[in-house]
Amino acid sequence: MKRVDVITIFPELFAPFREAGVLGQAIARGELILEAHDLRNWTKDKHRSVDDIPYGGGPGMVMRPEPIVDAVEVVAGVKGARAARVLLMSPQGERFTQEKAKELARESHLAIVCGRYEGVDQRAIEVAID
Repeated sequence: MKRVDVITIFPELFAPFREAGVLGQAIARGELILEAHDLRNWTKDKHRSVDDIPYGGGPGMVMRPEPIVDAVEVVAGVKGARAARVLLMSPQGERFTQEKAKELARESHLAIVCGRYEGVDQRAIEVAID
């Protein structure tokens, strides 16, 4: 059985994928577990903030590292003892190709962090992303 955990600020967007199409069929057959986790559950302030100004300055807002690192540690395991391969979805990353899809399909557990705003604080990438 394969497991995919998605860490996002919009977990409600994943409900239709769980119920329809190829993913819905795989879930119904018990071949896949797909869970969407709300990144805001790992914030520590009363406003549940996930963004901040970039460390070192610059335009726009970036996703704060603390909630991302905490979420990945719970969902995927602490680095060095991880149960999942952790990916970050970002336009700055590697292009998603059919070959990459085949490579990732061999993994038994994926944790996918959905980027937002101007990107993700580099400290989170260095600590939490594979």
